[in-house]
Amino acid sequence: MTLARQMMRLVVRGVVRPTLSPSVPVELQRAVLDIAGRVAKMPQGTQVDRISLHGCPAERVKTPGADAQRAVLYLHGGGYTVGSPRTHRALAAHLSAAARMPVYLADYRLAPEHPYPAALEDALSAYKALLQRGIAPGRIAVAGDSAGAGLALALCITLRDEGIPAPAGIALISPWVDLTLTGVRDDNRDPMLRTAWLRSCAARYGGVTERLTDPALSPMYAGLSGLPPVLVHAGSDEILGPDIDRFVELVRNAGGAIRQRIFAGLWHVAHLHAGLVAECTDATHEVGLFLGPATTRGRSDIYHL
Repeated sequence: MTLARQMMRLVVRGVVRPTLSPSVPVELQRAVLDIAGRVAKMPQGTQVDRISLHGCPAERVKTPGADAQRAVLYLHGGGYTVGSPRTHRALAAHLSAAARMPVYLADYRLAPEHPYPAALEDALSAYKALLQRGIAPGRIAVAGDSAGAGLALALCITLRDEGIPAPAGIALISPWVDLTLTGVRDDNRDPMLRTAWLRSCAARYGGVTERLTDPALSPMYAGLSGLPPVLVHAGSDEILGPDIDRFVELVRNAGGAIRQRIFAGLWHVAHLHAGLVAECTDATHEVGLFLGPATTRGRSDIYHL
């Protein structure tokens, strides 16, 4: 374990994990995470513009050489209750640099003020806005982390079911795809999250427990055939590891094209530390190397990197 990774692990366990607690007011959780986001390092020359995607506020993050005719729609994590473009700006910038395309960070509405289906409605509006800007669906990729990854998957399932042209690929980082949390690891293994916080987020976003198996909330329970190629990243200490493994198996059984990467010694959405920890930077770069070719080559070529 590198010193930088060891130090970051201690910071995450000592600062982020106590903040992400059901006993901490959501407003305070959001404020602390926004401050933490300022520590992250963006590649030199990164440009950030505030825009609107069909009524959904967003940031367009691009690095030098980004191809404006391609796009990544990125849906940030945070249990549907916290997180913002501010917390994920650096991650988006590193993705832009690796994929050589702009990343659109959707600032979708959060629970508990805006429970389901607000986030999914905003994600759908943002995707349609990219199409309306003249970007072909084959030149768009969708990505997200944690709850944002679950939202990205729910979006692509909605697109499929409504007959809307699908993106060229989906990248899911530490995806939270089952709000019932049927498969989680021991809380102490992952320095980032505890099950109690995830359960509180699920209740704030989805409501009563009986509703959480709705595929629009927990896309693990949806039909998973007919999706674009999927890349899944997770750390070996990922709290959602068993659920993620089950999701990957379900996609494969449905005949989908999916690749899973597990990074030794990393934790839930360690990609947030790109620019600060070499292993996290490398993992984020790998996501970019999936997104870039996905939007420039035929889908059958995506995995030949």
